[in-house]
Amino acid sequence: MTSFAPDSIVLNRKLPLWYQVSQSLRASILGRSPRDPLRLPTEEQLAGHYGVSVLTMRQALKELEDEGLITRHRRRGTFIEPDARRGAPVRLLGSVDAIVAQQSGMKAELLDHGTGPVPPELAEFFPDLVETATYHRLRCDEKTGEPTNHAHNYVRPEVAARIDVDDLARWPMTKVLRDVVGMDISRITDTVEARLADPETARLLEVPLLSPILHYTGITYDTAGRVLDVAVIHYRGDRFSFTVTLDAT
Repeated sequence: MTSFAPDSIVLNRKLPLWYQVSQSLRASILGRSPRDPLRLPTEEQLAGHYGVSVLTMRQALKELEDEGLITRHRRRGTFIEPDARRGAPVRLLGSVDAIVAQQSGMKAELLDHGTGPVPPELAEFFPDLVETATYHRLRCDEKTGEPTNHAHNYVRPEVAARIDVDDLARWPMTKVLRDVVGMDISRITDTVEARLADPETARLLEVPLLSPILHYTGITYDTAGRVLDVAVIHYRGDRFSFTVTLDAT
């Protein structure tokens, strides 16, 4: 039986290795094609793929098993759970791969894209620009078709010129910028706050007007300190939660 082939990752020694591996593998699983096999490589093969110990790999797999993304069977192997629920809570420890994992695993529909004036509330992030490229996507649960969030991305025009919109139907913007376009991402800053659903959000997410939602803003910087992308995402409050863990080291 052919095994599922996960993406590679460059490990950051300042963050827990098991966490980085679990998030990378999670993103690969949630972003897989329906034609991909469900069986994972062995613990030893995965440990070799990621360059970590078997013990670290085992801890990473336990994280995904606890989330319900995989099932492990003695003597048979480890398998991706095809009916696992998307939109589960994610623990963010500062890894770009965690952001990719959090954004992965949902069917995305590109509602519209083009160029437009920089919104006044985002002007501080694009001081040298008058316009940005804009993308508006609706994400839905792959199994139920239930809308879970809708995202507006504001991207530097010279970067957007290298984006294939077909890639945005499969992958989150962060992955497209880093792995497809080849941008060097230095950091992403996240802000999450509670808000009430406005008419557009209520319509798209199929929730009552003024019901609670999570309003997320993610600012992606390159190594020169420029803002590449500002993502503004509205999540259904009944489907998502965010937990941030601060490392004391």
